[in-house]
Amino acid sequence: MENKEKYPLLSSIDSPADLRKLPESELPQLCNELRGFIIDSLANNPGHFASSLGAVELTVALHYVFSTPKDKIVWDVGHQAYGHKILTGRRDRFHTNRKLGGLKPFPSPEESEYDSFIAGHASNSISAALGLETSARLRNSDERVVAVIGDGSMSGGLAFEGLNNLSSTPNNLLIIINDNNMSISNSVGGMNELLVSIHSSKIYNKIRYSIAQFLRKIHLLNEKRANAIIRFNNGLKSIIFRQKNFFESMCARYFGPVDGHDVIGLIHMLRSIKDMTGPHMLHVHTKKGKGWAPAEANATVWHQPGLYDVNTGERIVTEGSTPRFQDVFGETLVEMAKADKRIVGVTPAMPTGCSMHKLAEVFPDRFFDVGIAEGHAVTFSSGMAKGGMLPFCNVYSSFMQRGYDNLIHDAALQKLDIVFCLDRAGLVGEDGPTHHGSFDLAYLRPIPNLTIASPYDECELRRLMYTAAQPGAGTFVIRYPRGKGSLEEWRCPLETVEVGKGRRMKSGKDVAFITIGPLGKVMEKAIAEAEKEGISVAHYDMRFLKPIDEEILDEVGKNFKYIVTLEDGTVKGGLGAAVAEYMAANGYTPKIEIMGIPDMFVEHGTPEELYHICGMDRDSVVKALLKCKQDNNIAII
Repeated sequence: MENKEKYPLLSSIDSPADLRKLPESELPQLCNELRGFIIDSLANNPGHFASSLGAVELTVALHYVFSTPKDKIVWDVGHQAYGHKILTGRRDRFHTNRKLGGLKPFPSPEESEYDSFIAGHASNSISAALGLETSARLRNSDERVVAVIGDGSMSGGLAFEGLNNLSSTPNNLLIIINDNNMSISNSVGGMNELLVSIHSSKIYNKIRYSIAQFLRKIHLLNEKRANAIIRFNNGLKSIIFRQKNFFESMCARYFGPVDGHDVIGLIHMLRSIKDMTGPHMLHVHTKKGKGWAPAEANATVWHQPGLYDVNTGERIVTEGSTPRFQDVFGETLVEMAKADKRIVGVTPAMPTGCSMHKLAEVFPDRFFDVGIAEGHAVTFSSGMAKGGMLPFCNVYSSFMQRGYDNLIHDAALQKLDIVFCLDRAGLVGEDGPTHHGSFDLAYLRPIPNLTIASPYDECELRRLMYTAAQPGAGTFVIRYPRGKGSLEEWRCPLETVEVGKGRRMKSGKDVAFITIGPLGKVMEKAIAEAEKEGISVAHYDMRFLKPIDEEILDEVGKNFKYIVTLEDGTVKGGLGAAVAEYMAANGYTPKIEIMGIPDMFVEHGTPEELYHICGMDRDSVVKALLKCKQDNNIAII
């Protein structure tokens, strides 16, 4: 490890076993070194910043008290797990985090035995940890399982499903609620501190455990009666202390809130509750961005800040001449909302990421951030649509998978006027397979009553949004990628386009190149390069996947022996599949080359690297078009 003088303790930690050799007195210094290492590392190799800084002491305490990897820690989301990676043998490779071939962006069992479960999407930790703990019990293993879930992830429905199951499944699961923004239970106070000290004391719990064991021995206590006693005990506490705790109503013992930045106090607390039987919860208060003043002041901006100067704290922002698709969406939504009072905005915890914060600034009463709850976002939007409003529900493409049933049952089935805008469609880059928007075209296409569209450029995005807002447009999906577009002047007039109609962008005679979305615009130069080699290429922007433009497909089927399709989505079930299905059903027999994301989970890397790996970059498109040269039926001039 470089710079051992700056990180003398951290440089000696190659595994949690090394950590557990340190005396408690040195752990505050280790936390400072770990926090400094994260700050220094992310200045040069950007990643998720504020959440990991806030979880440093908790991470150290967990690995100090529990015998990992035998004991299992299940992280929720993984934004908070950089310290965990560094302490579990990945310190010297941390500079490769999120890079092609380097460390994965989120915890993954494929990468380390210390990563108990994948952690890319939020709210799955409690259910996964409960499954791991139940498995351990069935195997008669004495391993302990801990779920670490942030307060933001507690808004996800799956977290509540897991909590609900705690009371009916025998378990000794420890759930740690990393509360870094909002209060889940009562604030820290004198009475609460008294409860913490009493209920976490070894004497209290030893007596409680002994009584329970005696009652079990004489067959007066079983799981059903134990749950009843826990409910009675919790009810009595709520009467005596005039408190009611949601978690205790789930038959789980509750401790906290406690200071999440007191590493010694956390260790003592974890030791006192580590071996308790039955489900138990520790509520920990932390601060996002702890130890880095700019992040403490604005945790949202510093969630994933990009490059920054480690000496001055200034973010290094490179401004381009073209806007991001998300900003065009946000600006256009405000413009449309000013003219149409029916328009409201809904997003599941991504107001800045999708630029819907722009609507919130102008029309705060027409903006709704529903938290990490994609299914609820869809059904909430459906309810508003049924009530006469026009919701624009913006969800990242990969997160929309979590609202799939809601989309079918609550929106499409009722033919409701809702506009679903799927940001981050296609390959998103360094966030990897949990975040790539690979599947939306394929999983949406079979659903009746949906219109599915993707814009060629920023002006097309504006026109599609305006078209989707027309009365009777029904359930309308617009998907677009992360990052910048191609137009400097994008404020075109708001005009409708004919639903289900694509465009011939260029005429040709040898091969039909069929695309959907901004990749078509990107590949204009590839077409020009292929034509320099003597291939005449006709280019069609389908604009809509559903309903698909059958007039274009008939034109292509009648006039071309070769078709190349390109989409920023899986090749299984999307645009290419739709074209092939139509050709087969209507008696056309062209040779079809379907280009897109292969039938695999694509790892992390820069978008350029990933497009090359998937055979979707410019060179790959040129090669696909030039393959037509190999057929003798094409005369090369």
